[in-house]
Amino acid sequence: MASSRLNPIYRSLLHGLVAALAASASPAAALPEGKLILEDRIRQRLEAAIESDSLEVLGERLHAGALLQRAYSARGFRPFWVTARGVRPTGENFVRWLSEEPDKHGLSASDYHLRAARELHAAVDTPSLVDLELALSDAFLMLGSHLLAGRLNPESQDPEWRANRRHRDLLPVIERAAMTQQPGDALLELLPRSADYEKLIRKLAELRNQQSNGGWPPVPQGPTLREGDDDIRVAKLGERLRASGEFSGVPSTLFGTELADAVRRFQSRHGLGTDGVVGQATLKALNVSVEARIDQIIVNLERWRWLPEDLGERYILVNIAGFTLDVIEKESALLSMRVVVGQPYRRTPVFSSVISYLVFNPSWEVPFSIAVKDKLPLIKGDPGYLARQGYTLLEGWGASEKIIDPLTVDWATITAKNFPFRLRQSPGPHNALGRVKFMFPNEFAVYLHDTPSRELFVRERRPFSSGCIRLQHPIELAELLLAGNSSWNRAAIDRAISTGRETTVRLPHGVPVHLLYWTAWVDADDALQFRDDIYFRDTNVLRLLHAMPPD
Repeated sequence: MASSRLNPIYRSLLHGLVAALAASASPAAALPEGKLILEDRIRQRLEAAIESDSLEVLGERLHAGALLQRAYSARGFRPFWVTARGVRPTGENFVRWLSEEPDKHGLSASDYHLRAARELHAAVDTPSLVDLELALSDAFLMLGSHLLAGRLNPESQDPEWRANRRHRDLLPVIERAAMTQQPGDALLELLPRSADYEKLIRKLAELRNQQSNGGWPPVPQGPTLREGDDDIRVAKLGERLRASGEFSGVPSTLFGTELADAVRRFQSRHGLGTDGVVGQATLKALNVSVEARIDQIIVNLERWRWLPEDLGERYILVNIAGFTLDVIEKESALLSMRVVVGQPYRRTPVFSSVISYLVFNPSWEVPFSIAVKDKLPLIKGDPGYLARQGYTLLEGWGASEKIIDPLTVDWATITAKNFPFRLRQSPGPHNALGRVKFMFPNEFAVYLHDTPSRELFVRERRPFSSGCIRLQHPIELAELLLAGNSSWNRAAIDRAISTGRETTVRLPHGVPVHLLYWTAWVDADDALQFRDDIYFRDTNVLRLLHAMPPD
């Protein structure tokens, strides 16, 4: 019977018996109160925390309760950071490290008991030393968890995010750290192993330095500015671009060639058309504050910590917010292209998988939601639409499947609620998937594919799909992925497509694919790139980072 269901009198007797047994099992616990050694003090604090379901130090809640219990039980409750005489050098060094390092990664040192540690680190009395010991261990374990896998659980804060977070037992890490003079080094080993993460940290430091120097001035609202204009707002534009490093000239009221080139550099870094003209979109980007850009980097550093330990020796990375796809090998891009992603109300999800095969001349089994929301109104308006676009109207599956003539259907009686059909689009020039699709298992029925709507790739912002990723250069991607198969060179690919027949080809090796959402990153030219938060995911992550406690 669980103790919570016992009569209060019996529960009190049971707790007393447990305490008596613990005292008899530990000779040190029988010493007078003032003589208890550190190990017993730590044990008693942790045992009391189990009873009260709360452990605090100077009013700050410790969050790694179960992990603290495991860590100290495994070492007989011996302290990591202090002795009976005071703070060990490794403890002093960890307090110093704690005051400097977390902020570099977009975390806040105040979330990891820095205030309490500073107040307690000069203590010599046993109760304060125990408080400091537990505060530092909790800080280490929580910070280790956050550097390893992020502060937030991405799957709970966004149902369209399926992260493959990194996992590691932190107890050997804290044990190793306590035996060194620089315990913070053990925490840094938990960080994402990517040069891109390190670049973003460096850019965060640069922007914070910019912030401390006053940030950058706004450009006043007004009509479009272009080369040749003479306006006081042009001087403000020069000051703004000089502050962020795009412009090295002397600001003046005349919009000259050098300033136009600086505007183009700024536009390139923000995913805008590089025409050198300051219209409303460019003006809006110019007037985003340095504080907001710092927050944007912090959100993207958090996303880095959600990723798998190893992205793959060669992998495909789709940046949804950046509308791009790159094939990466040894941190260099083998192939890059523009992509079209999901509309804001049909957002492309974030997850990782492995491409195992591709299909030339694919047919398209139209998802039910698209069939009733997008296609049904078109069919009701013109039943001949199906034949012109190469669709077959079907009913049933497998052996019971049958083709329905759309002209025999009373479409006036068909609604989204009673729609009994399936739609399949045959291969051909109108097929929504184009000439090839790339398949990888996932719960969202999302994949990479060609598209007949080539005109969309000239646009800078490209959220136009129903969730899948449309590719600018799909045949080039197929050629690259099939390079290990001697039967599938470019000529063979072209012949297969020219037949018009659906052909499935397995890849020689599965290729990891990561659909990610970066709104801030550093490119190959060391330029800090920003993109709009098209799905308002940054807003949600930032709100939760600011609102939630650090557990």
